[in-house]
Amino acid sequence: MTTTLQSFIAGRWQGKEAHAPLHSALNNSLIYHTHAEAIDFGEALDYGRKTGIPALMALDYQQRAARLKALALYLMERKEELYEISKLTGATRPDSWVDVEGGIGTLFAYASMASRELPSSNVLHEGPAIALGKRGGFAGTHILVPRGGVAVHINAFNFPIWGLLEKFAPSFIAAMPCIGKPATATSYLTEALVRMIHESGLLPDGALQLVIGSTGDLLDRLTGFDAVTFTGSADTAAKLRSNRNLIANSVPFTAEADSLNCAILAPDVTPDDPEFDLFVKEVVREMTGKAGQKCTAIRRIIVPRTQADAVAERLRDRLAKVTIGDPSVEGVRMGALASKDQQRDVGAQVERLLAGNELVYGNELSLVGDGVHEGAFFAPTLVLCRNALDNDAVHDVEAFGPVSTLMTYDGIDEALALAARGKGSLVSTLVTKDPATAAYAVPVAASHHGRVLVLDREAAVDSTGHGSPLPQLKHGGPGRAGGGEELGGIRAVKHFLQRAAVQGSPTMLSAITGEYVRGGAVRENEVHPFRKHFEDLQVGDSLLTHRRTVSEADIVNFGGVSGDYFYMHFDDIAAKETQFGQRIAHGYFVLSAAAGLFVSPAPGPVLANYGLDNLRFVAPVAIGDTIRARLTCKRKVDRNRTDDKGVGQGVVAWDVQVTNQHDELVASYDILTLVAKKAA
Repeated sequence: MTTTLQSFIAGRWQGKEAHAPLHSALNNSLIYHTHAEAIDFGEALDYGRKTGIPALMALDYQQRAARLKALALYLMERKEELYEISKLTGATRPDSWVDVEGGIGTLFAYASMASRELPSSNVLHEGPAIALGKRGGFAGTHILVPRGGVAVHINAFNFPIWGLLEKFAPSFIAAMPCIGKPATATSYLTEALVRMIHESGLLPDGALQLVIGSTGDLLDRLTGFDAVTFTGSADTAAKLRSNRNLIANSVPFTAEADSLNCAILAPDVTPDDPEFDLFVKEVVREMTGKAGQKCTAIRRIIVPRTQADAVAERLRDRLAKVTIGDPSVEGVRMGALASKDQQRDVGAQVERLLAGNELVYGNELSLVGDGVHEGAFFAPTLVLCRNALDNDAVHDVEAFGPVSTLMTYDGIDEALALAARGKGSLVSTLVTKDPATAAYAVPVAASHHGRVLVLDREAAVDSTGHGSPLPQLKHGGPGRAGGGEELGGIRAVKHFLQRAAVQGSPTMLSAITGEYVRGGAVRENEVHPFRKHFEDLQVGDSLLTHRRTVSEADIVNFGGVSGDYFYMHFDDIAAKETQFGQRIAHGYFVLSAAAGLFVSPAPGPVLANYGLDNLRFVAPVAIGDTIRARLTCKRKVDRNRTDDKGVGQGVVAWDVQVTNQHDELVASYDILTLVAKKAA
């Protein structure tokens, strides 16, 4: 019995009348329909702007990160429901793992990164502040703030869960409501995900809406404060990018398009090397994983002419061992394409690739499972091109399935030239055992690829593989690949924020950014800053310490304790010949002495010092110099956490300036501490 999928618009599920049929990739049986009712995209955008934005802005970065983590935990507990539906797309369990747990893992990753790196506010200071005047009263810096618009995420059919979540996570952290539009063919899996998210009750109202079917006039209604992201074919990306309204209003548009990614076997690798087998395994994995329906899949296999036959033989042997069919049958390693339409399209593209080239492996298809002969299966297909420099088709035609073209080269420069013929790709892999080859080839390849994997026996132990975009690293590529960026850690969050330059006095900049800017007003009182609980501390609370004169005994004693007998600290004659003209104190002694000046030693709210940032030794400290320190509360981040006794904690960054008797700065750094909150 089929059901009608629904859109989730303006806080309610919409759609009852069946429209376009959706079929199982495994046996072509009818499983769902899209809905026939038109969506009011004016209402959707109005809801996102008037309900979603205020609800998201009521939370800060840290609170949204906590919601994201809670959502990830909720989905992980229910992942098997998603795995079960994912089978209908033709995906095997490993294929679905990338989609289901890869998507949920991206939520975990962004929750963690935002918790570590972002403030407990909605203003992100992108410093440092820069002095703009000689007298210190005028400075400038940059801040990043929420855009005040809606993000439209248009996704491809191959990753109906990961595709949405990897875009949703950074835009949610950036306080930007989302309208997700999955590709229709596998939209039933995205709908199941969004229903699960809605049932969790963890997202603020308006944070996420779902479109099943056409985007209608959605793009025509966007403003310059909104944003569009797209994953799919290069042709579709070009059509969407040229929307007159998007151009007229300078609406940010990011595309991640399918590309003719490559893998290069370096000339230093022979069939006897472990790297040779690694290369073959990686190619086969990328050909058969997700039945080749990955925007990062290896489409062009670039090998030395002398190794072409050996590579072809190894690939043919491995491909012959791949069991194809119903993913629910044990032993099946490759499933179906997403639809019969996709099956027909891949077949047509293979015909174009075969013109003037050799078929190394393909055509024969032996399937496992009941009813699968009506499914959208396609045989792994390996094409051999021996004149790739003169064959445009192998660099222009993409069969979006388990299809790759083996091509030959003479010399590493020719290999790199072939790689560049893809006109811009998401990822390339270089398999080599020679660091010099990698050092030469990677900078050349990087100009045409968004990511470069260098694979050898050492990396293979932990490598996540050619086709695995990671939340911490940029995903996207130049040219044909779309010219956009996704993921890449907090970079992705910043894509959904508005950057503004701010000018003013250091005191005003401190107030605006929520972060102490040197030269700004400080507050000093009889209570040592280290004696204050997290709630009582304010940015700008400061302590100017008493003085300490550095003696020769200090240097000798520190050398004995540390074992650091560097000549600059102990050899008068050698030190006089340096730019300093005399012996100087250890830099780390200066830090230690400064800590002795500003630390409040008794037990108190400051629980632990867990690091230094931005350490600089600005000027030397000689025997007889007198130093003191200014300690100022620079930044507070409430990570909403408690210890094992239930006592809350926050993170405080302290600005430390160490000066000499001439009030010259000699050392500068930030100290990071955990500070207790008051007992409840």
